[in-house]
Amino acid sequence: MSSDGGYLHIKGRVLAGPEDVRDELWVADGRITYEPPPAVRHSPGTTVLTGWVLPGMVDAHCHVGLDTHGPVDDSTSEKQALGDRDAGALLLRDAGSPSDTRWIDDRKDLPKIIRAGRHIARTRRYIRNFAHEIEPGDLAAYARQEARRGDGWVKFVGDWIDREEGDLTACWPRWAIEEGIAAAHAEGARVTAHCFAEDSLRDLVEAGIDCVEHATGLTEDTVPLFAERGVAIVPTLVNIATFPALAAGGETKYPRWSAHMRQLHARRYDTVRAAHDAGIPVFVGTDAGGSLAHGLVAEEVGELVKAGIPAREALSAATWRAREWLGRPCLEEGAPADLLVYEADPREDVRVLAGPRRVVLRGRIVQ
Repeated sequence: MSSDGGYLHIKGRVLAGPEDVRDELWVADGRITYEPPPAVRHSPGTTVLTGWVLPGMVDAHCHVGLDTHGPVDDSTSEKQALGDRDAGALLLRDAGSPSDTRWIDDRKDLPKIIRAGRHIARTRRYIRNFAHEIEPGDLAAYARQEARRGDGWVKFVGDWIDREEGDLTACWPRWAIEEGIAAAHAEGARVTAHCFAEDSLRDLVEAGIDCVEHATGLTEDTVPLFAERGVAIVPTLVNIATFPALAAGGETKYPRWSAHMRQLHARRYDTVRAAHDAGIPVFVGTDAGGSLAHGLVAEEVGELVKAGIPAREALSAATWRAREWLGRPCLEEGAPADLLVYEADPREDVRVLAGPRRVVLRGRIVQ
């Protein structure tokens, strides 16, 4: 039903899949149908929308309940979720948060969240107040704990600056990674890891990891390994854009780290394009929360296009293919009516994504 309690009838071009284009759909009781409900014929409250229709976009890497200092209050979490919603991100994979955001599940006006629990990091090797900071012998136990708290995902911090080395280094020995991933898998959860640099990638992939966040350290040696194992990446290019400023801030104290961060930034588009061309699954995520604002999903799609990924594939990485990867429906019969209406075809120009004409969440017009 629409925001006024009637039905929705959406006409135009319904992009049910990359090549599955239909002329219209209806929304009744919050769900999609391609057959007009009998009650529509007798309902004066049917709302008609026209345009190009997409399933709600996915931000596959964000952090609701987190800012630069750590956990935030519910009011701030609400604003973050609304920022994502109004930008068209109606499904969020929360890639680590110290806040309890389960109350959002009861709000029909806020996006659905798939949680990875709290980050699991090595002691003093991550941002203060963000993560469980532990030693390798405890990794399996914490992976098991966060798997039970999350929604099918667990998040490790795979590398971070080592102050003694003055550069990014891997955080975990191989045996700990193997135990941690096995523990999460035994609980039915998939595992992802924050990784900027090169050194941690081979151990993580060979130990069975399912996804890597950022993955700026991919090289010609590890790209084929990722492709062979089917390990996905979420590049978060809108976040990688901050690397030069971070490098400038650490230049005096950690010159090796600063130079490394600049190198990773300089080759970011080449890295993503090489991953895509090799067949590595690439998905859209912004890293919103922490230092970045929420609501950047359209900008991230544009960044993938700048990297050389064809527009339709970049769009799919935020919609049809992303929802399939996360086990959530798109615009099929009976699915929850989480959809976006645009004035033009976003497959032809992804810049259209920045301005949805209407946002429909659970069958109600919310914007």
